[in-house]
Amino acid sequence: MAKIEYFTSESVTEGHPDKVADQVSDAILDEMLRQDSESRCAAETLTTTGTVHVAGEARTKAYVDIQKIARATLEKIGYTDSRFGLHHEDCGVWSALHEQSVDIAQGVDEGSGEDLDQGAGDQGMMFGFACKETPELMPFPITMAHKLTLRLAEVRRSGAIKGLGPDGKSQVSVRYEDGVPKKITAVVIAQQHLDTVSEDGLRKEIEEKVINEVCGDWLDKDARIHINATGKFVIGGPHGDAGLTGRKIIVDTYGGMGRHGGGAFSGKDSSKVDRSGAYMARYVAKNIVAADLADRCEVQLSYSIGISKPTSVNIETFGTSNVDEEKIADAVGKVFDLRPKAIVKQLKLKRPIFQKTAAYGHFGREDPDFTWEKTDKVSELQETVGLKVEAKVKA
Repeated sequence: MAKIEYFTSESVTEGHPDKVADQVSDAILDEMLRQDSESRCAAETLTTTGTVHVAGEARTKAYVDIQKIARATLEKIGYTDSRFGLHHEDCGVWSALHEQSVDIAQGVDEGSGEDLDQGAGDQGMMFGFACKETPELMPFPITMAHKLTLRLAEVRRSGAIKGLGPDGKSQVSVRYEDGVPKKITAVVIAQQHLDTVSEDGLRKEIEEKVINEVCGDWLDKDARIHINATGKFVIGGPHGDAGLTGRKIIVDTYGGMGRHGGGAFSGKDSSKVDRSGAYMARYVAKNIVAADLADRCEVQLSYSIGISKPTSVNIETFGTSNVDEEKIADAVGKVFDLRPKAIVKQLKLKRPIFQKTAAYGHFGREDPDFTWEKTDKVSELQETVGLKVEAKVKA
């Protein structure tokens, strides 16, 4: 008899208040990196009705117009109508960025030239995950949840569904049989809209133009569909709930499948291993799965502030490995340099590429700037463990 399990993941649109905060923080980081690739930044954003507050620390040669960046980010997201509680032109924007602590800086300042012994920017542990459930080597539930929120944004921007606001959420429940996703058993959608929109008409349009379009044959014939289940969703965005940077870390990663170290990404430059370490852990895990060393892999890294080498590296394959896990761990140590500066160099993390990571997930996306999604270490891993198999390599 097949083992039946259910797993649920959620996603949010770029207009969700927490994602607004993430995007403002990463837009600030990107502007610093655009002018000064050696910038250090930890920008935190809070947004609520009619206001955006930016705080944190930075060390940079760049001049960053916080007001301009915050307003441009809000406009890009779609906060261009005061009826949604926040307008990019007339909201209040406050900034309280200050200089990075010298106590932190002395531990993470880079060595000269090819010296790769830059210390980590903080202590902590990070996880990376990959599995064969989707072509992206991501868990199926979070992949579908992101596709639904992306579709919500598309129909809003194109006008395919009229009267939608920027805020929205999705949730997908999946039935697994013997560890394999089989059917979507429930879909939950919350979509902000103007009070002039018919709720019954909106539900019908979202089911036809979003849910059916995205889920297709994956949708179980008895699937439960809940759209704006409270009755309406007019008050949303930062007007409905305050938004904070770093409050959607499960949406940002694997939808709850696999573990999480607790550190957020947005607003942090790559000297912070919360971000760069998590990206590297995904890179390692994805290459292990792409190389057919395992069908499912979780990688944990841990660091100490000011120390370059990881304090631990753990590889977990959940009983799906095709070679001994000790061989995989040994191969990882030989193929990947896990020191922070080496990670930054390998993944090219001093570029202004981070604002687009701040909505719809940091992993499983087809974008050449997402270097941690490459599977260019497949052959090297296979050779190191002595496994001779065919695996698709994405350069």
